[in-house]
Amino acid sequence: MFVTRFAPSPNGHLHLGHAYSAITAFDLARSNNGRFLLRIEDIDGARSRPELCDEFRKDLDWLGLEWDEVPAQSTRLDSYDSAVTSLIRRGLLYRCTCTRAQIGAATLLGGSEGPLYPGTCKGTETDPALPAVMRLDLDKAMTNVGELIWTDEEHGAIVCDPRDFGDVVLVRKDEPASYHLAATLDDAADGVTHVTRGSDLFAASHVHRLLQELLDLPIPHWHHHALLLDTDGRKLAKRRNSASLADLRNAGEDGRLLAEQLRLRRLPSGISMESA
Repeated sequence: MFVTRFAPSPNGHLHLGHAYSAITAFDLARSNNGRFLLRIEDIDGARSRPELCDEFRKDLDWLGLEWDEVPAQSTRLDSYDSAVTSLIRRGLLYRCTCTRAQIGAATLLGGSEGPLYPGTCKGTETDPALPAVMRLDLDKAMTNVGELIWTDEEHGAIVCDPRDFGDVVLVRKDEPASYHLAATLDDAADGVTHVTRGSDLFAASHVHRLLQELLDLPIPHWHHHALLLDTDGRKLAKRRNSASLADLRNAGEDGRLLAEQLRLRRLPSGISMESA
């Protein structure tokens, strides 16, 4: 069965960019007689605000979407622990106590998530009293799996190349799993066949394809859609206080009409669509 999902984090209100992503995933599922899932990604430490989860459901209903809700990330911690244990036993994860400032001072190379980690802690004994992340030994991981391919609906077959992330963090200091690990495991558990999300996460799919191979998970297709941009040409974002769906809903706006306008790319004033 064709399965898509929308997986918001309750650390801020949903905005038009989220609406476009949810509508895109919903429409793909509907046109293929499939399922559209809602999954709450709520392991973002103290930044998670449980009261927003019901708001998200009201927003989706206001847009005229129907969904099947699957368990939130906070109920899946055992699966993350199991995957981490497996990777540790195979010698693919290592502790890293470096701070962001230390990493920035140690390298001039930039990657998709900031300064590219130079491997300072790899192969060393770190102080167990210091807070640490767990990093994937990328070279060893790639040697284990060989060449991999993943498929995007817009770009076709793509050779997996996660080097732009370096030794990516899979367990954060303040969270039981990073986005990369949690989302990959969750999509497999939920039977997602078409991972539908914004183009800003295109590069991350290289990491996720690698994790799927390392953890013997099903391989989905990906659909990375264009982003909505503000007047400065930046993607809409919670941290920049982009207008929320809740504000529009509470102001009496017609959510179903808005959804149709987004489908037709008839965007509100001040909002544009990313170029192909």
